[in-house]
Amino acid sequence: MKYMFLIAGPEQDGSEMDPEARAATYRQIIDWWDEHEAAGEILEGHELQPSETATTVRRSPEGALTVTDGPFVEGKEMVGGYGIIEVPDLDAAIRLVGSWPAPATLEIRPLVVR
Repeated sequence: MKYMFLIAGPEQDGSEMDPEARAATYRQIIDWWDEHEAAGEILEGHELQPSETATTVRRSPEGALTVTDGPFVEGKEMVGGYGIIEVPDLDAAIRLVGSWPAPATLEIRPLVVR
């Protein structure tokens, strides 16, 4: 079954972290990603640009579009990346995503496959 997981947390540029700690965290994430990609569990994913680069498009019931700069909602936690995984079931998805090596809030959703 295919799932998307969203990676959210406080939006930071990393400057508040010690450079060695930041490098170590990124190394852990890269190693984790490479391991699960090699196992065929991660199909794709990307880190996202900061939320300040977001554009939100809203469509009214009448079809009118409103385009605004910024993310859909303001919050303390922003989505910073995503992954598409393929595992047997939700329990396996939870195990996989639960091993994410950095502090974050991770949301898992099954994909609608047509």
